[in-house]
Amino acid sequence: MKFALFYEIPVPQPWERDSELIAYQNTIEQAVAGERFGWHAFWTVEHHFLQEYSHCSNPEVLYGAIAALTERMRLGYGVRLMPQPYNHPVRTAESVAVLDLISNGRVDFGTGRSATRAELEGFGVDPGQTREMWREAIEHVVGCWTNEEYEFAGKYWSMPKRRVQPKPIQQPHPPIWGATTSEDGHRQVGELGLGLCSFAVGVSPEEVKQKVDVYRAAVAGCTEPLGAYVHNEAATFTMALCAESRDAAIERARESFEWYPKIGARQIASVSEWMAERKEDLGSYGYAADMQRHHDDGSLDLLNLEYLIDVNACVLGTPAECVEMCRRYEAAGIDLLLCLVNPYKISHEAVMETIELMGTQVIPQFAG
Repeated sequence: MKFALFYEIPVPQPWERDSELIAYQNTIEQAVAGERFGWHAFWTVEHHFLQEYSHCSNPEVLYGAIAALTERMRLGYGVRLMPQPYNHPVRTAESVAVLDLISNGRVDFGTGRSATRAELEGFGVDPGQTREMWREAIEHVVGCWTNEEYEFAGKYWSMPKRRVQPKPIQQPHPPIWGATTSEDGHRQVGELGLGLCSFAVGVSPEEVKQKVDVYRAAVAGCTEPLGAYVHNEAATFTMALCAESRDAAIERARESFEWYPKIGARQIASVSEWMAERKEDLGSYGYAADMQRHHDDGSLDLLNLEYLIDVNACVLGTPAECVEMCRRYEAAGIDLLLCLVNPYKISHEAVMETIELMGTQVIPQFAG
């Protein structure tokens, strides 16, 4: 199992003039430390309008800065939003290819469709069409990368014959991943031959395994991948904090580890509320109804740190304890563990300690 740093780039209130500047400067310093201490990759989200929760709206600019300061660590889109009008497929193909060139082939291309009312409504996206748009966009991106000249006329986008340039250095193209939360989504990602980003927070590795098994069965039967080849790696993410003592780790983690899953769940629940207002079926966003129920019945408020520890739904504690927790993700069939090292307001110093301790004492236990 490999390890990646994973970022939302939260900016807690109250905001000062330089709050976002400091958040980005710290992220870049932490990424460079990740390379120094042996982390495999650096991934971030693409989110819009989610105040405090994530100020990472244009991540490819950040990736370029990190590419210039590193030599080995891979850079992951976690994920690029594919529906229109978030990102046009041609612009996506160009963006990823440029990053692949300046990083000398270190890009992982994660894809998704977004799952919050703030973003979908903010960009005027029809939630009933996002899965279709996600799939069509990936097809166009792959076509742009793998053909000298390319033209397409799809349901949502069209382009006369053009040479889309530049081309990525990785051949036939960078690894493509699909993000999902639902069991049905895990099956579809596998059927399309994409790498899996299993995105759910506050769940145990054993629960993650159930969905990964669905993906594994589906990807094993894939004969016509959406990309140029079947990419059968599975990734998931977890909050992570490592310290010299368990007490210090718990003290540093409590507020952020409890805040993040609650706010994240409520962001997803907002889609259920919005669709009800529109008098439309949730369709492929059915999992948002579960989040809405948890919000309505108050169970989200019970999601405290003790619960997360009891079900092993985070990586927290001393290096030895973190190794033990990571073993559960390894047993769940995870190939890449995305570690959210600052869910909300973990200090820069504490994040740097996590990066160093995991890099020197945890990650080496999984080498080979």
